[in-house]
Amino acid sequence: MGNSKKITYLSTFYPYRGGIAQFNALLYRELEKQHEVEAVTFTRQYPNFLFPGKTQLVTPEDTADPIPSLRWLDSINPFSYWNCARKIRRKNPDVVLTKYWMTFFGPSLGFVLGRQRKTTKRIAILDNVIPHERRFFDHWFNAYFIRRNDAFIAMTQKVKNDLLTYRPDAKCLIIPHPVYNHFGDKIPKNVALDQLNLGHLADKNILLFFGIIRDYKGLDILLEVLSQLDDSFHLILAGESYGDFNKYEQQIDSLNIRDRCHLFQRYISDSEVATFFGAADVCMLTYKSATQSGITGIAQHFELPIVATPVGGLAETIIHGETGLICDDIEVSNIVSTVNTYFKEHGATPFRKAIALQNQQNSWPEFSRRLLEFIDELP
Repeated sequence: MGNSKKITYLSTFYPYRGGIAQFNALLYRELEKQHEVEAVTFTRQYPNFLFPGKTQLVTPEDTADPIPSLRWLDSINPFSYWNCARKIRRKNPDVVLTKYWMTFFGPSLGFVLGRQRKTTKRIAILDNVIPHERRFFDHWFNAYFIRRNDAFIAMTQKVKNDLLTYRPDAKCLIIPHPVYNHFGDKIPKNVALDQLNLGHLADKNILLFFGIIRDYKGLDILLEVLSQLDDSFHLILAGESYGDFNKYEQQIDSLNIRDRCHLFQRYISDSEVATFFGAADVCMLTYKSATQSGITGIAQHFELPIVATPVGGLAETIIHGETGLICDDIEVSNIVSTVNTYFKEHGATPFRKAIALQNQQNSWPEFSRRLLEFIDELP
């Protein structure tokens, strides 16, 4: 990994919450073991009128890692772009590392990167390039940001391919999404169900939908699937809706599955995650489109197998027949068949063993090691 590096990590950190901040915190903690790392984050991440959830910030119920970040960048204030760029340039880091997950941040992050010294390497970890939900400015903001980086990390081939449509000569290394390992130990199913006041479901087949609810994640598809499975199947839904949840409520009633849907429609704090994953027999990713999903990193930590649709990069992180099952398509009938196959022909035990082996490879030390080796190889 070469000599110790001076790294500025520009992205979302504490006091912001959510999956991106968690990713950044875990990587920050790994990098700081051998390098001088400074976190720079936002004074304003999203304007409140653009943020679909209840709050962007950590609450007293959260157990977020309080990364000591410098709040210098306002995503919609160009004057802050100048100030942030100047402050980072003065520090003269060897590397400026960013995490890029939404085109909205292209102008602010891109401006800061474009005003660094030529001796500073600019590396972007890409969650998405082509957004799930398209907006008129996506192409221009993407192009602006991508031009101002020297190299990229993608976590799936799908994201790398999307990057290459903008920049065919881009230097890009694929490193799989590491396993989220900060949510505590596994909890036995019966104990977890008791904690959720669902102890009476101990002998049922429990499907889990976890995380932010957005249209592209296919909750409507999953509800249709549940309606076509027999009464031994129940769904636990745990996550905050970014959009109107009433349409799902109406669908649940129209499909007559209310008694088999157990809704925890709110932000799930870190301290609760182990309970939801412990309660489930399988994690369901019925996405309509995807690059990768941070949910896979959580499910893998708890050695919970996944049934997923064959979209985007999901099939790259789930080994079909070993760590989960990939459906042939996103048709409801096919997903129903795949779920039945999982419970009748496989069961969780062989999958859990394979996931445990995979987890040894997809660790934060391994992600950090490969990232730093890649940086060393850049001219």
